[in-house]
Parts: sequence; C-alpha cells; structure tokens
Amino acid sequence: MRSTRTRRASALALVLLAAACGAPAATGGRTPTGVQPAAGRTVYPLTFDNCGMRVTFRRPPQRVLILNGTSVGEVESFLMLGLDKTVLANAQSYGVSDDPSMTGRIKALPTGGLTMNKNFDVPAEQVLRLKPDLVVSTWSGGFDATRGFATREQLAAAGITSLVNPVNCAMGKPAASEQEKRAYRNQSINSSLEFIGLLGRVFDVQRRAFDLIGRLRARVESVRARVASLPPKKVLIAYPGMAMMNANGLPAVMTGGVYDDVIRAAGGVNAFAGQTADMTRTLNREQLATAQVDVLVVGLFTPAENGEEAAAKLFAAYPHWAAAKSRAFTVVSDGVYLGPLNAWAVEKISKAVHPGD
Repeated sequence: MRSTRTRRASALALVLLAAACGAPAATGGRTPTGVQPAAGRTVYPLTFDNCGMRVTFRRPPQRVLILNGTSVGEVESFLMLGLDKTVLANAQSYGVSDDPSMTGRIKALPTGGLTMNKNFDVPAEQVLRLKPDLVVSTWSGGFDATRGFATREQLAAAGITSLVNPVNCAMGKPAASEQEKRAYRNQSINSSLEFIGLLGRVFDVQRRAFDLIGRLRARVESVRARVASLPPKKVLIAYPGMAMMNANGLPAVMTGGVYDDVIRAAGGVNAFAGQTADMTRTLNREQLATAQVDVLVVGLFTPAENGEEAAAKLFAAYPHWAAAKSRAFTVVSDGVYLGPLNAWAVEKISKAVHPGD
C-alpha cells in the first residue's frame, strides 16, 4: 500500500508542479474555455473549441467517465453542481478534503469496475468498453496514446465526446498554443470557477452554475475585502506527506499559479513567490531554513496524517521561523488546488494570517 501511495504521489507531482508553474494570475483573468458562465438555458447543439478540438453536445451528457489525472477538481465540480447522477464512472479520489462531506460523496460515486494502468489512469480499452457519452480529463495528457490512454480522435470515432479542463490544455499537449500556455501558467481561483461555468453550459444547469459561482466568489471576495488594508504576511504551503516530490526529501512546498492566488486572497504572499515550478522539486534545506515564514500552511495528502503533529515537527526543525515562534499555522488539503474548494482554503488561511481581524 505504501509503495502504491508513493507511486501515486509521484504521478500527482506532475500535476501539482504544473499547476504551480509560471507567474501568478491577476484576479479575474480569463481562460480560453470557449463557453463562459451564464444564467440562461443551453441551446443545443452546443459547439465550441476545447484545447484545439471542436466538440459538439446535442444534449446533456448522461454517461460520464471522469479520468483520474491525479486531480479531484473535476469530480468535486460535478458533485457541487448536483451532477452525480450523470457519472457513469469516476476515477478521481483523494481521501481527505477541506470540505468534510466531500470524501464520502466521492466515495459513493460509481467506479465502473475500472482499473488504472502503470500511468495511473484508465487504459484505452476499458474506456471504450464502458461506452460513456463523455470522457472528462483534467489535462490533455489524459488522452495520450503513448501512456496507454484513448485519444480524443479514437473516442470521437466511437461516438464519445471528450473534454479537457480548459486551463490545463497545455499540460501534456506538445503543440499547445501560446494562449493555452499562458492560461496554464496563470492559473487562479477564477480558473476553478470557470470550469464550473463550462459544466453549467454543457449540462444545461447554467442557473445552478451561475449561483454556485456567485456563492463561492462571494466567500473569497469577502475575505479579500476584510484583509485588503492589512499588511501581508509570508505564507509557506508545505505538504510533508508528499516529500517524494522533492529531490532532498523535504516537504513539497507549493508556489505559483492558484497557490499564490489563494494566499493573496487570504491576505498573504507566498514565501517563495516568483519561483519557478522547479522549486517544489529542487528546494534544499538551506533555502527552506532561510525562508521568511510568518504563517505555515500544512497540507494533508492522506487521512492518516496529523496536521498539528506535522506543524510541530516543522517548527522544531526550523525554530527561527516567525511562524515557529508564534505557532502560527493552519491545515488544508485540497482547497489550495485547482478546483471548487478554494474558498475553504482562503478562509482557513486568512484566519491564520490575520487572526482576530
């Protein structure tokens, strides 16, 4: 089990490092979804470009396969939109969540009896045998034949529509456009909300999506407004359970993209802001020891981890951090990733960054 968890974490590193790469996005930036949130009814056939492929929906999908991609953002978006009945099979799971109800709801979804190949996703023959009407992937690499996955062209030939989370078009796509690369680098909280809007159009639940986006955005903006005039503090996001992602066996430290945007919304600034995606992999002990850390954010990777114990160990290892002296920390899990739970993480982190304000 430990070996399997380690291998899965190594695969997860590819997605997380990708999400962290590049400069942070400005709040409100757009991604090339081709379909924007709205409150009206969907008119079918609905046709738009998705990562360079023209897709058409003649009716709301009813048999959806959600590929793994070491993500939970897509399946969580389906659940929050009340689309669980459309899920034929789900391959995404995490085991711990900032929304305590989410792990049980994900576990309750059908899996279709699917098994993963060595690249930790559903092999082509299983996808085709299941005969979904829509296959959803968090990244373009989910349709890479060299990894044993069904290509989008294969699926189309079988009458199956495919959909990639648009902000991740460039991930696993060698011929990505500059616009796709820019959207990929500049992931933000807004990127998470835009995927909800896209699903709203595809499944003709636009009013539901519009309302959900409004509620989630309001929670984030409420925190932004509360901390706007307060001095930002240096925040470090560290996942001790993902130490396999770091060449030196250190906790996986997340920076860039949506991580930075979540921290900014909470009234902080990433302790490693401005670093490249390589920081998670190459961070050494000296860099971590000399970092300015006012607030520690401990990320949980498995339900067996204890956030308070992990924080205590890091504080003992780096007692000169301001966070260690003040014992300023909080615990998150999936809320800092690309996905619909960013508001949960923003609220948690803001309470640690600006307690009592």
